[in-house]
Amino acid sequence: MKNVIHTFGRGALLGALVFKLSAALAAAPWPGNVPGGQDHPLIQRFTGSVLVGYQAQSWGQAGVPLSVQEVRDSGPRRLKDQQSVEGKVTRLVYLSPQGKAPLEVFRNYEQALAAAGLSRQFSCDKNCSNLYFAWRAQGDMKDLATVLKWAPGGIPSASSSSSYNLVDPLSADGRMLVGTLPNAGGSPVSVLVYTSTAVNDDTRAAATYIQIVEPKAMQTGQVTVNAKALGEGLQAKGRIALYGLYFDTGKADVKPESRAQLVEMANLLKAQPGLKVYVVGHTDNQGQPDSNMTLSLQRAQAVVSELTSGYKVDGRRLQARGVGSLAPLAANTSEEGRAQNRRVELVVQ
Repeated sequence: MKNVIHTFGRGALLGALVFKLSAALAAAPWPGNVPGGQDHPLIQRFTGSVLVGYQAQSWGQAGVPLSVQEVRDSGPRRLKDQQSVEGKVTRLVYLSPQGKAPLEVFRNYEQALAAAGLSRQFSCDKNCSNLYFAWRAQGDMKDLATVLKWAPGGIPSASSSSSYNLVDPLSADGRMLVGTLPNAGGSPVSVLVYTSTAVNDDTRAAATYIQIVEPKAMQTGQVTVNAKALGEGLQAKGRIALYGLYFDTGKADVKPESRAQLVEMANLLKAQPGLKVYVVGHTDNQGQPDSNMTLSLQRAQAVVSELTSGYKVDGRRLQARGVGSLAPLAANTSEEGRAQNRRVELVVQ
């Protein structure tokens, strides 16, 4: 790969987390932390490191490699064994202090994570840069230069008039660790750490890429089902699930942001005066079954009350029911599945 010249301000990627810095580095100022970036509370930085690249997504998808094997065919470069994880995604790139070897940095992260209870899924301890590149070739990881926010400024390079001279990593010293950390009350947190040489000549500083994915249900109910779609769903299947009705955890009060969905429900019922429906509350399987059954009924009753008192729908056309977690749409083994199961349905009487 040819050398690529960029600055952090333009989103320069560590072509594989690898900087080629010159002997002039010693006389140049070390870069500062990226504005707005911060350490993840689960993993603190190696002492003296600076955070030069950062991204935090409230919800997204990321892949983690589970072996070094690549698929060998005419298609794009990709790994044979990879797991996709979804949730809150945090990506960080650290530049370690001069004089600290990549092995020392990596072993410190490895030991700290082990002490925190890491369950190791996969690790690569030698010549791992090919794995890193193959993994990065997939999804939005292809171009971290535009995915992450980078620290401004640059460090002069003896071989170029620009600030950063980015090149391929040294294959001999890249190391990767993939695993999960326990998460009280939830699914385990996915962690990936990759450390490699960030300097090809005199200083040989280390760069570390860290990816953390905290399981989190995607925010649902961001699309309101209008009256026409409600009617078509009921006609086709006799029932329709609604995710635009909001409740606080463990409570049955309908939140104000539910108004848009309530309006469409009322419009449907007014447009079809002969339509009678059950309003059925559903929960996930968290908590006690009896409590969930009660909560699901209370939520259904609250929706009926909103429609009758606030939107003048005849209460004789509505019957509230609650089934708790007895009719899931997805497995309750993941945050995403549980979010899908927490819903209110309209069912034709």
